[in-house]
Amino acid sequence: MSCPFEVGNRWHAVASWTWDAQDETCGICRLAFDGCCPDCKHPGDDCPLIWGECNHAFHLHCILKWVNSQTPQAHCPMCRREWQFKG
Repeated sequence: MSCPFEVGNRWHAVASWTWDAQDETCGICRLAFDGCCPDCKHPGDDCPLIWGECNHAFHLHCILKWVNSQTPQAHCPMCRREWQFKG
């Protein structure tokens, strides 16, 4: 989303971005989606949001750790449905 404003005879654009998630925080680490997971240093650096078939979103690193810690079948940490990455 951008919002231009005029300064003198020139236009300047101001932009911001947000993740299109239904929640504002990761259900695993509880950190904001516009920030980053505990394993990352900068927001968005190799740690995008990942959605499940159940439409819950998590930081990539958080859900990968969660899935790898669950045996024999991983379940969504929010709704407990069988975890399937959204295609």
